[in-house]
This record gives sequence, structure tokens and C-alpha cells, in this order.
Amino acid sequence: IVASGETSCLEDESSPERRMKEWWIQVALLAAPLIAVYLHLPPPSLSPSLYSWRMVGTFFTFKDHRIFYRDSMGAVGSSDIVILLHGFPTSSYDWHKIWEGLTLRFNRVIALDFLGFGFSDKPRLHRYSIFEQADIVQRLMVELGLAQQKINILAHDYGDTVALELLYRSEQSKPGHLTINSLCLSNGGIFPETNHPRFIQKLLKDSGCFSPIFTRLMNYYFFTKGISAVFGPHTQPTNAEYWDMWTMVRVNDGNLVMDSLLQFINQRWKYRDRWVNALTSTSVPCMLNKLCFILTEMHLIYGPL
Repeated sequence: IVASGETSCLEDESSPERRMKEWWIQVALLAAPLIAVYLHLPPPSLSPSLYSWRMVGTFFTFKDHRIFYRDSMGAVGSSDIVILLHGFPTSSYDWHKIWEGLTLRFNRVIALDFLGFGFSDKPRLHRYSIFEQADIVQRLMVELGLAQQKINILAHDYGDTVALELLYRSEQSKPGHLTINSLCLSNGGIFPETNHPRFIQKLLKDSGCFSPIFTRLMNYYFFTKGISAVFGPHTQPTNAEYWDMWTMVRVNDGNLVMDSLLQFINQRWKYRDRWVNALTSTSVPCMLNKLCFILTEMHLIYGPL
């Protein structure tokens, strides 16, 4: 009887149903970490510096979307106002190292996270455009009661194109336009024919129905490999700074809208004449990197800072 019972137990352990159950358990154990990687779980936590940046800022609402911004009072006796427009794929936090210095020069220092960036909302299935981002900047100035004031603009990369749309509206005296006192553009593809998007940017923006898959596969490693190429050999960010950049992308699942945001590259081509002509015909003092351009009529006056 004992022998018979032992045989019965062995048969139960090797039964097809039991083997199938064990197989599914093994599959689940292997799949769980892969799914977590694919879904980017858990999301990264804010560093103390990012947390501090978040706490000193606030939000306003634009068409049911929350837009993050920071507004600091600065130099007493100065009436100058500067608004900072960040690049792709980062956020207003780009400016944190020079924030204090700017407050020593300007009476008001303002920066925002564009829709789809940083702490701002990042709606899925949204048609992101440079025109909408310019609308957001104008709306923020209204919210702050500065719509009638002269504004200095300091922009970088993606923000350069938003700044050029604001300049176009100002030059054409469009309703709600800002009065621009000066414009500083840095490291942006102002002339699209001289700008060459990186492979990962082309892959994300032009992959159609496959783009959602590629955005899911985007991770910290690929992110740092892509963005490190825009820095020089002696200006590479630290690992902590790279992680802060990636964290800001990951806030509100921003990695999942990068393909939509990258359509700005196509918009630069489509509206090239609109934005380049605004720059080349304006009388507003403009600074491009380390050259100061004052464009009046047919003359280009330039010189070092």
C-alpha cells in the first residue's frame, strides 16, 4: 500500500497539468521584469534639487492643461523682464545654474515648462505645435499681468523656434502679441537646412504606427547616448545631471509623447520662411550664441559680446 501511494504521488508531480502550471510560473517570473522595463516601472524619484525646483514653482491652466512655471523677483531698481524658453527634450530646470545670476540683472525672471515637457501636463494623442507653445507663453504673460510690458527673451534649441514665432507675431502686430525688447537665441536649428536631426530623432518622429513602440523602448541608456552628443568633450553633464534630465522626461510619462513633440522638426521646414524672415527683417536687437546681430533694412551689424 505504501509503495502504491508513493507511485501515486510521483504521478501527480509529473502530471501534464502540474508541469504546465510550473511552466507558466517560470514564464511569469521571467516576463515580470521585462514588462516592468517596457512600462518603465517604477518611475524615477525627484532628486532633492528637482524637488526644490518644483516647490518654488507653480501652475496655471491653459485649455485644461496644467503648465508649470517659475517667477522670481530680482534686481531692485531694474524694470527689465526676461522669460526663459527651454529646449528639447528638457525643461525649465535647464536654467537653474544661472537663475540667481539672472535675478541680479533683471527685475523679473520667468521660466516655464512647455506643454509636453518637465512638470507640465503631457497629454497623449495630442497634436503638439510651436504655435500652441507660443500661445502658452503669451497666455502666461497675461496671467502675470505683463502682456503690455517689454519682454527680453532668452531661448535655447526648441525654445528658439517658439521665440521666432513670438517675434513673427510681434513684427506683424498680431492680436495678443508680446512687445519684445531683445532676443537671445542659443544652439537652435534656426536654419533647418543646416540642422541635421540625429538618428533617434528621425526614428521617433517618422515611424508612424511604430512610434509608440519605440517610445516605450526608449530608456535611460539610449537617452544619455543621444543627448551626450550635443555636448562638447569638456562640457559633458555629470551622471546626476543626466539622471535629472531623464527624470524630467519621465514625469507624467513624457517619454511616451516624444514622437509627437519631435514634429517640431518638420514644422521648422514647413514654416521656415515665416520664422527666418521674421529674424532677418526685425529691428529687435538679437543675439545668436556669441554674435550680436542688429538687423536693419539691408545691413547686418555684428560683433563680439
